[in-house]
Amino acid sequence: MNQPVTARAHTNIALIKYWGKSDPELIIPQNSSLSLTLEPFYTDTTVTFSNQLTRDQVSIDGQQLTVAASQRVSQLLNLIRQQANQQNFAQVISINHVPTAAGLASSASGFAALAAAASKAAGLDLDRQALSRLARRGSGSATRSVYGGFVEWQKGHGDADSQAIPLQEKIDFDIQMIVIVLDPRPKKIASRAGMARVVATSPYYPAWPVAATKDLAAMKTAILKKDLNLIGQLAEANAMKMHATTLSATPPFTYFEPETLQAIDLIQGLRATGLSCYYTMDAGPNVKVICSAKETPAILARLRQHFPADHLLVAKPGPGIAYL
Repeated sequence: MNQPVTARAHTNIALIKYWGKSDPELIIPQNSSLSLTLEPFYTDTTVTFSNQLTRDQVSIDGQQLTVAASQRVSQLLNLIRQQANQQNFAQVISINHVPTAAGLASSASGFAALAAAASKAAGLDLDRQALSRLARRGSGSATRSVYGGFVEWQKGHGDADSQAIPLQEKIDFDIQMIVIVLDPRPKKIASRAGMARVVATSPYYPAWPVAATKDLAAMKTAILKKDLNLIGQLAEANAMKMHATTLSATPPFTYFEPETLQAIDLIQGLRATGLSCYYTMDAGPNVKVICSAKETPAILARLRQHFPADHLLVAKPGPGIAYL
């Protein structure tokens, strides 16, 4: 039995969205993206390779997964076994410190932590770019969770160069998020399925990568200028462009719920009073508010008039991969 290795990775929220794959098998995106890693939400994963095992054994939050349910995990482990010339199966124990209903992609932190722990447990010594490429094969957004702070996922041209790079890991200006948890139910259409439907059927989809590329360039400039309002404006507009593609798919669909529109209207109203706050959403109904720490108490006070206090989660920027 090899020595166990434990890694921690934090989840991230995309400010410029990844939406659509050019290669579904390798998870190569149609456009580059940019995210903010969040401090409070993370996954701890321990991996041990053992010649005593007859298959991979995967446990998430204390629940043992079936072979079918752990297929994506085993696929990533197979890539690691191939690179490390490792024959043994693995025991994987993963604990999510991510609220399951918050619309925060635990797959991002989960697969980033898995890639880090399993590669090191198998004897590989990967640099962070190689780790980012490996994590991408489990979940696209996991490629960004290798790093902290602002992170760019460069779409690249294939497996060798589709990877994340840090844009600013130690953020030196006042920015954070408030997550508004609106709907705890599973999504009716999974992100992968929704993405595939939009790429295949939306007549407007070809405009998305072009617009997202322009948004990314503008966002990088806004971050360098430390301009919270411009960051928020760009993130808000980019999110709405992404969600607009779902309405033009065949058949059309949306991730919005009535409460989503209520939250959007509320944030717009808060902004009209002079508060710097902006919304973004991933493929789900829950809303994330981009704001400053100094204005967070005032924003929370207003949000609590409409949403339960325990459905409002404050998140500061977080770090990249760490080994425990």
